[in-house]
Amino acid sequence: MEKHELCCVGHITLDKIVTPRNTVHMPGGTSFYFSHAIRRFPDIDFTLVTALAESEMAVVDELRNLHVNVDVMPSENSVYFENIYGENQDNRKQRVLAKADPFSVEFLQHVQANIFHLGSLLADDFSTEVIRFLAEKGQVSVDSQGYLREVRDKKVYAVDWPEKEEALKHIFYLKANEHEMEVLTGHSDVKQAALQLYDWGVREVLITLGSMGSVIYDGNTFTLIPAYRPTEVVDATGCGDTYMTGYLYCRAKGKSIQESGCFAAAMSTLKIEASGPFKGTKEEVLDCMTKREQRLPEI
Repeated sequence: MEKHELCCVGHITLDKIVTPRNTVHMPGGTSFYFSHAIRRFPDIDFTLVTALAESEMAVVDELRNLHVNVDVMPSENSVYFENIYGENQDNRKQRVLAKADPFSVEFLQHVQANIFHLGSLLADDFSTEVIRFLAEKGQVSVDSQGYLREVRDKKVYAVDWPEKEEALKHIFYLKANEHEMEVLTGHSDVKQAALQLYDWGVREVLITLGSMGSVIYDGNTFTLIPAYRPTEVVDATGCGDTYMTGYLYCRAKGKSIQESGCFAAAMSTLKIEASGPFKGTKEEVLDCMTKREQRLPEI
């Protein structure tokens, strides 16, 4: 059975974005942004496992036409997010109008990869059983954001992750921003939060701090990753997913934590300068790393 270098597992969503000026429907979700970004690097063997309704299969057809290998778990519904923005873009009301089926061990039996990135959007997308199962086959990477979002009566509530201490034992890479790390650990200090997450079992803890850069802890060293200044901020949607794409691409290729983090940060900068998924090249990412103004985090 074929073993891929990198596999992303996650729902492709249908997003309804309402602003005072217009209403737009577009695909989204970690797996959507990750797959479109990773396909820019044809030297990696990548596969996507997603779950969505038959009505959204056109998004999968488009990815396959772009030579992305996609495996689809049938689901009665797709995840349907509604984001309503006021005049102030920081003021967002979010609802989940439909949920897709969670991923099952049974469906993932046949998938083989060195690294599995789980793009969780909601708390019940991946059970601890699924994490444990995949960790027996390869390194598991998780973006913590979805585990901290629960849907009750279509409304999204911020929650802690009840099974985190059991799940984190099986997670090699974990990404959290400064808010998520505090919810998970109770610590607002980056070093203390990273030490706690490592103590719970994570091998590489990635704390992203937006325009302040990011910090990666592997049990020995706090690696400081700069943020690269964008020429303009157009669309931040999918920046965290793009960061993880760059990081895991480099780690899968044997690059150091420092090099992988800088590559990931530069990818995020290029992503924020345009709407939609990352569309740059490896050369443009390397160019960004050498020529842009940098800001290192202070911890």
